Formats: sequence, C-alpha cells, structure tokens
Amino acid sequence: MPNPKRKHTPHRRDCRRSANSKLDAPNASKCSNCGAAKIPHKVCPECGFYNGKLIVAKKVKKAEQEQTQQEVEK
Repeated sequence: MPNPKRKHTPHRRDCRRSANSKLDAPNASKCSNCGAAKIPHKVCPECGFYNGKLIVAKKVKKAEQEQTQQEVEK
C-alpha cells in the first residue's frame, strides 16, 4: 500500500473533510389532504393520510372532543 511522501497540511485535510459533512434539509412536499408540509413517500404528521387514505388516526384532546360534542348536540 502506498504511503504519502509528505504530510498534508491541516487546511488541505480539513477542506476535504468539510466537503462531506454538510447536512441537507429533506425536500418537503404538500399533503394532498390538509396541505401541510411533509416528507415525500411518508405519512402526513398533521392528518395521518397517505396517498388519499387514512393510515394513522390522530388522537383528539378531551377539550376538543367536548367542543365537537356540544356542537353536535345543538
């Protein structure tokens, strides 16, 4: 295995390493059901829909349930 004849400077070493360490934000697409931003090919975290079908039912807080029940009773 070949070995380097001279030591690489810290600047040259660090520039090479920093080129691969940058993180990219994932692309966001719009949910077809609620319009919230979501990662493509994943279930929407806001409404729980994927490809037009309900996959994950979202839990509803008790206060919201009481409000909806009162509206239905009126």
